[in-house]
Amino acid sequence: MKLSTIKEILLSLENVEFQLENGTFVPEHFHVTEVGQITKNFIDCGGVIRSEKVVNFQLWNADDFEHRLKPSKLLNIIKLSEDKLGIEDAEIEVEYQSATIGKYDLDFNGKNFVLINKTTACLAQDACGIPSEKEKKNLSELSAVKENSCKPGSGCC
Repeated sequence: MKLSTIKEILLSLENVEFQLENGTFVPEHFHVTEVGQITKNFIDCGGVIRSEKVVNFQLWNADDFEHRLKPSKLLNIIKLSEDKLGIEDAEIEVEYQSATIGKYDLDFNGKNFVLINKTTACLAQDACGIPSEKEKKNLSELSAVKENSCKPGSGCC
């Protein structure tokens, strides 16, 4: 989800709720402690230089159980970040603490923002020698003798 999309969605919400992909909710007294832009410059294992930019939201739970972040407050934090930091309309990455700091993509299910698990991947599979996935076939679909195949001695071959 891009920054522009979350801003549009926030305009129509009464509450801001985040939910993990497994259905667990981020406690409703969370804080958004950071909004910023992260630029990652790197080289992949195939030697290609790459650059990625994401808008980063950091969620944090404190012991102030009465705290509730309203959509207008989050919109103000985003606007301040855009004005002061010049952040771009990039994809949002959310940091949220579980056993360690997790990084998530962001989606919306019509009611709640959903933290989508991120995974690692090789960006240069052709350079790493990783074979492409083989086509899987059911053995039941294969037959030893085709109906239209030639029979020995029939003269068709």
